[in-house]
Amino acid sequence: MPRLYFLRHGETDWNRAGRLQGNTETSLNARGRSQARALSDHMRALLGARIVDLPFYSSPMQRTRQTMEILRDGLELEREAYVAVDSLREIGFGAWEGRSWPEIRTRDPIGARDRDLDRWSFCPPGGESYEMVSRRVMAWLQTIDHDCCIVSHGGIARVMLVLCGGLTPAEAVEVDIWQGKVLFFDNAKVEWLPGPGHG
Repeated sequence: MPRLYFLRHGETDWNRAGRLQGNTETSLNARGRSQARALSDHMRALLGARIVDLPFYSSPMQRTRQTMEILRDGLELEREAYVAVDSLREIGFGAWEGRSWPEIRTRDPIGARDRDLDRWSFCPPGGESYEMVSRRVMAWLQTIDHDCCIVSHGGIARVMLVLCGGLTPAEAVEVDIWQGKVLFFDNAKVEWLPGPGHG
């Protein structure tokens, strides 16, 4: 298995407000842009001169492309010399997008209950389940035979923790998915690598 450096996009205002983004386009806020700049220092510390040989892949969504381009600027790499991959777009939350969990539990208590019972397989109205997303991500991963950097989303990180990190679906849906850190996959082992100065 190649070594994969997975970076979640930086913070958006919807992240801060606890709203589900899914396939809705949102932009990085000031903190998110700062996180993306810090990730360039982190990746340089991890890889040094080898960074110039590493392929970069991104979700096609705005918040991930912004993160990627700030990251590449900080690494002094060509800003747009990366590949946007549709399979890496965020899990779709359908009718739930734009709402917070308290709002969803009020407006769709039955759906929220069903999701609590099986977060991996549950599909929101008009959206996707993690199980569905895992199939599109797996199809793409099967084309990757080289070390690379991936900038994507929290939902994709959860799927990759199952596909590449040895977690069960029940474990993956419960773990924290950080912004501003690197999720490193290496030979079926996985760990979060906090940035320089973050312990």
